[in-house]
Amino acid sequence: MVNLKIYCTSIKYFNILDKLPAYIKPLGLENYNYPEHWNTEKRGENISHLNKYYGELTGLYWIWKNKLKDLEDTDWIGNCHYRKLWLNNFYDVKQKLSFKSLYSQLLKPENKIFLECDAIQVQPVFLKKETIYQQFDKVHKKDILKNCISFLKNTERENFIKYLNGNELCGLNMFITKVYLFKKYCESLFPWLKLCLDYCIRNDLCKDYNTRLPAFLAERYTSYWFSTHGEKKYLSYARLGKVMLSNNINKIINPTKIPFTFRMYPTIHDY
Repeated sequence: MVNLKIYCTSIKYFNILDKLPAYIKPLGLENYNYPEHWNTEKRGENISHLNKYYGELTGLYWIWKNKLKDLEDTDWIGNCHYRKLWLNNFYDVKQKLSFKSLYSQLLKPENKIFLECDAIQVQPVFLKKETIYQQFDKVHKKDILKNCISFLKNTERENFIKYLNGNELCGLNMFITKVYLFKKYCESLFPWLKLCLDYCIRNDLCKDYNTRLPAFLAERYTSYWFSTHGEKKYLSYARLGKVMLSNNINKIINPTKIPFTFRMYPTIHDY
């Protein structure tokens, strides 16, 4: 069994997150009035003021700056989102489960996958009709990605471009990895992301759907980075629905008997 800590980022308080195993720790983002027992990014070194651009990445920054000093390099650390929880396996079809089923299928420190790799990501999306590069340009705006890539150093720039000309993308900025790789990833990502943010703001690009352009850029970079650093494997995640996130769930004492269902998403899709 490995020493595992997963920080579950959230934009408000959901008491269902209090009912998760102890190694899955809620992490409150922004200025919501969280309970005292929650971790919040406002306590400690943070970039919370950039959340509207970075999304859950401000939580990753907080973990990097505040939660690694007591961990060994070979310990495991990662993140998930309040609506998306890591599962102990991967699945090829959508399913509906009770919370009892979810609780038994959450990723556990005993999973042998931790002995077989250096990092875990959600299973990739395989784009059928276009490359990652082309898809980004179509959804956002042409030349944004090209200009942001130019901020990388020569070798990394070339490797990133090569990756972007493929069609395999691990999205969501969700991953679990060994502490030493987490540090290296953050040391690579955040300086580059700051240059990207400055460029986007300078050119008035962060508005409407593109307000979180830096987070979209990071999604591609994260997928690329872990493809070039060590051995990685994939797992599925469960997505909690609105009923599960309703704080009316306070009335239920035993979380393993919650009668509501939610969809469990496989993460191999064809587009």
